[in-house]
Amino acid sequence: MNSQWLSNTYLVADDDTRTAVMVDAGGPVAPLLELIERERYELVSVLLTHHHHDHIDGLAEVLAAHPGTPVLIHPLERELVPAATGELVDGQVISCGSLTLEALHTPGHTAGMISLLADGSDVFTGDTLFRGSVGGVRAPGHTTYADLRHSIMDRLLALAPETRIHPGHTEPSTVADELQSNPFVRIWRGLDPEGTRACVALGQPATLILLARDYDGGHKAWVRWPDGADDIVPGSRVTLEGEAAS
Repeated sequence: MNSQWLSNTYLVADDDTRTAVMVDAGGPVAPLLELIERERYELVSVLLTHHHHDHIDGLAEVLAAHPGTPVLIHPLERELVPAATGELVDGQVISCGSLTLEALHTPGHTAGMISLLADGSDVFTGDTLFRGSVGGVRAPGHTTYADLRHSIMDRLLALAPETRIHPGHTEPSTVADELQSNPFVRIWRGLDPEGTRACVALGQPATLILLARDYDGGHKAWVRWPDGADDIVPGSRVTLEGEAAS
């Protein structure tokens, strides 16, 4: 995990065939490159959840150590990552020895966000779903709140309850834990009520539906605009009763 961005890089390896794939390259990649060399794995591909800098910062280092390794990303974001060599589309299956990783298109945080379901037991969620939080829809290349909610509720949390969640930032979780304890999900499931307090978000009047802890120790806010549209914004950009959230 990168100490600056708290972003994760993962290595998924099949010990029988000594093959591996890397998921993202924004966390420190040196320990994983050392592991690949020590265990004599063949790095068969780098799979990118999306194009943001904190998920690709170490990509050049990976390719310097393993030149020619395919780098795959959703076609909507391929032009944003010059090192990308191929595409990941919804339902596509990447093989790593006896392991399989299925690409799930989960837009919201970005248009081409990809989650990766490994062997049906573990899912890498990029910046769509975190432990106790969700992705925002104000980052470069974002789509909509409706997309994000659909990606989380109808795709990721529709997986088996025991599925392990490996987010793009900080701590892991499970589908069962997020269904029960994630404050955004609890409201979406009808377990908790929506908030109703007036606020100012991004300089505009809004209603604060939820202010919840984010993965980095700050906050993320779910707001509703006067026209009824919903949004997920940084908590630091929301003012309530004269006090700025963080």
